[in-house]
Amino acid sequence: MTASSTDPYQLARDAAAAIAEASSVPAHDLALVLGSGWAGAADLLGETVWQADATSIPGFRPPAVAGHVGTLRSIRVEGTGARALVLGARTHFYEGAGVDAVVHGVRTAAATGARTMVLTNGCGGIDPSWRPGTPVLISDQINFTGATPLVGANFVDLTDLYTPALRAIAREVDPSLDEGVYMQFSGPTYETPAEVQMARTIGAHLVGMSTALEAIAAREAGLDVLGISLVTNFAAGISGEALSHEEVLEAGREAGPRISRLLAETVRRITAGAADGAGAPAGADGGAA
Repeated sequence: MTASSTDPYQLARDAAAAIAEASSVPAHDLALVLGSGWAGAADLLGETVWQADATSIPGFRPPAVAGHVGTLRSIRVEGTGARALVLGARTHFYEGAGVDAVVHGVRTAAATGARTMVLTNGCGGIDPSWRPGTPVLISDQINFTGATPLVGANFVDLTDLYTPALRAIAREVDPSLDEGVYMQFSGPTYETPAEVQMARTIGAHLVGMSTALEAIAAREAGLDVLGISLVTNFAAGISGEALSHEEVLEAGREAGPRISRLLAETVRRITAGAADGAGAPAGADGGAA
């Protein structure tokens, strides 16, 4: 058995090496995970210099959810020359492949040299003022999966898990952006009305089935993290309507042009700031050194 088949960090390094060889891009500056409704942003970032089926790279699995494209792309960000790795293949915790599979994309991004991780998702909104199609910045999270990508006495500070300076950049692009706390459930069932009320009581504004475990892995790897949710539906019990995945996809299609422009411009400003030496803070000010 090879090291990469038993050590998830080595598997991520193997994946990064395979991406570098296949793309002829030795390193990436930033990476994005594009969730439901967000795929169109990749086309607005800049020139795609490499694209491949994710399963051609070690450790990546085919997407199990409609709305995920299942590809990896290396993009030269327009106006900055920075390189962005776009992860269109997300493994969800409910697929049963284990936490290491869920966070493999994040660990691979770190191994390619990325210093910033952008995590997006489609989610249920608890605040009734956030209509379906509303993008919301993630300010903090509640991991309700009962799992973690960390093993052993590996104590990672999550005080400013979602880097404040990155949220400030996104609000420069769109001052109307609200922010809230995201709560990850295990899935694949949607939350019950009682679970949504519990989530609201303990401080959550958004509920979904991704992102929290990836954010923890990103911080462990020393990445600054920007999280943006697209409210695709009211959470159970908020509107009284039944929930469906088709509703999620439809909200994503309708909001796609707006949120794609928002994300593309935010990434351009992040990478331009990093190139000027004024990127997001690290260490105690909002990221891990």
